[in-house]
Amino acid sequence: MILMRDEIATNVATVIAKLFDVQVSVELTRPDEQFGDYATSVAMQLAKQLGRNPREIAEEIAASLRESSGAIRSVEVAGPGFLNITLTDAALQAQATTEPGKLRSDTVVIETNNPNPFKAMHIGHGYNAILGDTIANLIEQAGAATYRVSYHGDVGLHVGKSMYALLKYAGDDPAKLDEVPVAEHNAFMSQMYATGSRAYADDPEAKAQIDELTKQSFTREDPVYARVYETCKKWSFAGIDAMVALLGNKPIKQRFLESDADARGVEIVRKHTPGVFIESDGALVFPGSKHGSFDNAYVTSRGLGLYGARDLGLMQLKNEQYHPDKSYIITGGEQAAYFKGVITASGLIWPEMKDVTVNIPTGLVKLSTGKMSSRDGDVLEVEWLFDQFRNAITARGGEPHDDLIAGAMRYQFLKVKIGSDVVFDVSEAVSLSGNTGSYLQYAHARARSILAKSSGDASLDEAEFEAAERTLLRNIGGYNEVAARAMTELLPHYVCTYLYELAQEFNRFYEHNRVLGDPRENVRLWLVGRYAETLKRGLELLGIVAPERM
Repeated sequence: MILMRDEIATNVATVIAKLFDVQVSVELTRPDEQFGDYATSVAMQLAKQLGRNPREIAEEIAASLRESSGAIRSVEVAGPGFLNITLTDAALQAQATTEPGKLRSDTVVIETNNPNPFKAMHIGHGYNAILGDTIANLIEQAGAATYRVSYHGDVGLHVGKSMYALLKYAGDDPAKLDEVPVAEHNAFMSQMYATGSRAYADDPEAKAQIDELTKQSFTREDPVYARVYETCKKWSFAGIDAMVALLGNKPIKQRFLESDADARGVEIVRKHTPGVFIESDGALVFPGSKHGSFDNAYVTSRGLGLYGARDLGLMQLKNEQYHPDKSYIITGGEQAAYFKGVITASGLIWPEMKDVTVNIPTGLVKLSTGKMSSRDGDVLEVEWLFDQFRNAITARGGEPHDDLIAGAMRYQFLKVKIGSDVVFDVSEAVSLSGNTGSYLQYAHARARSILAKSSGDASLDEAEFEAAERTLLRNIGGYNEVAARAMTELLPHYVCTYLYELAQEFNRFYEHNRVLGDPRENVRLWLVGRYAETLKRGLELLGIVAPERM
């Protein structure tokens, strides 16, 4: 991606090399418009090296830049030696119409959802799914070969809890499950898991049964168990896929399962014991405390694989399938120390894969009411939150289309810097004013409406812009720089902040500058078109639909 900012920085560096025979990296910032379009303090950085007054250095650089033709209209020296650079209108116009180029050319695997079957998909899963999908958008837009995958725990205690209740419901006749209506599958599965969880906590006899059913999740030798298991796993993944699609996520390329990774992981751990792992009371343990993590068992004394072993098996599966340069995993912040240990262990096992896997830890999701559990104490489900957004949009008089619900929800998660807690009020999140996804979707629809009302031509050759027009154009032209930063740092909140500020700038412009019927209608229609297109590009990068009308 060749940005105007980079071109100007290169130009300044070339002038410095010619004047002072010094190679320097020039950093440009975007100052308030009254000080120009770009600014740099490079003269002050050079002052000590050259043993000269920084303002004199700045004056020499400015004089040389003024002699060059091209994108720079004027250069002013301010204060002790700041260089304030103003672009030509043609350069700003070109900046606003340039499509982003490529920032990377590697191969990336990223998990864009990971809820477990046999239980409900909760709000934390929804957050991780939205965030994973958006980071995948950033990586993909940057130019990497991007493979979206998912990873799910289809074995283990949660399966045992659900199977306890499911087998009691079905008895000896798995066909009884066929009586459950398709529309009630998710609610039914959630109820079964809750029933098993309560029994595990309250009834010692039930706990022993569930422990045995947990072991059977790895073998599934009993035909009744196997049929109930396969039926409900199918239901679970159908529900997960439907909900993830409802959130606006793009489809995955491949679904990985813990059952596929388990045996591989156990073999990997055994092969590297002793060495990477140590034996402790029969269990195989990674001494993570020596590496800034914590000591963690990967294989039990009975030879059963635990989460760490399965994650190693998953890494091997991903590498065999895609040979990624980077593999991203989005999880709750409470798992950061665990993944630090797993990633360290993988680097010791496979030095050639060191630093391939990257864990991106998130903060917590909280509602402004503080209510994050249902009446029976279970975590809130994504479906419940989706319904809350639907009701809030209806309450403000809107049509609760799925794209609008997903847009409002995604934006509320994405506008917060990754790692910080997400706290939001559902009613405020769907407001058509303020920093919300609904506001930005409405802003796009409003701009398209202005364009639709005109019979004029929204195309434009090189033009000169009035002050207010230039201000809006300058803001539109900042998109590629913000997008590039978001793609480089994998932080979508930069895009959210930019889009909100751009929409506010357009509102100020439109309030004081007539578009339709004005002598400058052609120029202003072009600006409205570029503004709408920039909003659309940014929203789509966030995985949010930009509606033509609302």
